[in-house]
Formats: sequence, C-alpha cells, structure tokens
Amino acid sequence: MNVGKSMDFVDSCYLIKHSQGWLLWDTGLADAIAAMPEGQRPADPRATHWRRPKTLVSQLDELGVKPSDIKYVAVSHTHPDHVGNMALFPQATLLVQKAEYEWPSPVGPRFKPEQPVTKLEGDHDVFGDGSVTIISTPGHTPGHQSLLVKLPKTGAVLLSGDAVHFKDNWDNRRVPENNDSQDKSAASLQRMADVMAKEKAQLWINHDKAQRDSQKLSPGFYE
Repeated sequence: MNVGKSMDFVDSCYLIKHSQGWLLWDTGLADAIAAMPEGQRPADPRATHWRRPKTLVSQLDELGVKPSDIKYVAVSHTHPDHVGNMALFPQATLLVQKAEYEWPSPVGPRFKPEQPVTKLEGDHDVFGDGSVTIISTPGHTPGHQSLLVKLPKTGAVLLSGDAVHFKDNWDNRRVPENNDSQDKSAASLQRMADVMAKEKAQLWINHDKAQRDSQKLSPGFYE
C-alpha cells in the first residue's frame, strides 16, 4: 500500500503553553531549508523533497515567543524532520527517551553534549499535574514517544509523532516496513488506542496533510 506512490505530507511542531513554562513538541525541519528556493531536493527522486515555507523562529516570533523562552523541548524521535532545529534551543531541557538518546546515529551525534537533557525510561508527566504526559511508543525508532495533552476546552489530544504517519496507517494498523521494530510498533499502536479510549482523546497525526488542513494553525490555537 502506498509503495512507489508520490504523496504530499506535512511536518508539524506543537507549542504548548503551561503556567510552568513553554514546551515545544518536535522542532521540524531545519530553518535553513526555508532559504532554499527549491527546498532540499534529494539526489534520489524516490526520497523526500523537503520544503519549509516559514521558519520556526518566525512563527514563534508571531506569538511573541523567543527561542530562549522555551523551557522544554520534547522530541517524538530523532529523525531530521523532527530535530532539525534543536540548535535554536541550547538552554531548553530536552525530554527524550534514554533509548533514543543513546541510539547510534549514522550521521554523528544528534544532540550537542552540553544540551540539558532528561533521559526518560517510559512515560513522563512533564509538569507534574497530568496535563501533559509523554507516552512511550517505541517501534518507529527505539525510543519513539508520543504526547498526551489535556486541554480544558478541546479535551484530550494525543500527538502521534511518527508512531502513525497517516490516517490510513492508523485505521488499518499498518506498520512501515522500515520501522526499527514491527512488533514494538504494533504494540505501541495498541497502547495508543488504549490511552485514547481511557482519555477520550483525539489523535493528531503528525504527517497527515488532510487532517492538518482541517486544523487551526499558528497563530491560531486550541485551548
């Protein structure tokens, strides 16, 4: 399914406001790509052609938020379209699974050694009040994680990271063949379904363009 097909997808980052500080979930593609007229075109035509119409910094600026205002950066996993702008937040505490942080990278270290980090081993209540919880969902990568956010008016939302790429994957419980572990991926999909049932949560799928196009984008917000 979808093998060999060209398809559009999006790459979302989420800024979460809490009385204890700002949390940024994923940092997206590197802002430098926005300066490339054609985007980052791969040598292999089957690979992803990345474009960045706006920089993350400019989008934060629209909200009156500076990179130095961000208290926590939590990443679903360490593929480049999710950690591309980590260097913008050298003072923020990185929240990442220990298994992901220590996963050998073919392209060298993904984080600077001086970056403050909390290495997680499983779920983590970010602010200690149950409003924002990191959920361990390994499989796509060894330390993949998703984020459960409980909003007062919108209700609970589960941010998928890349545990799910598109609605079709979720509906049919399809696991990409290049995931790190098929078994762990399938178990994580079940875990997400259980969390969603318990919390009556919506699933927001990181790369699904059709869903994203139906949502409010920054500077709009959900409360």
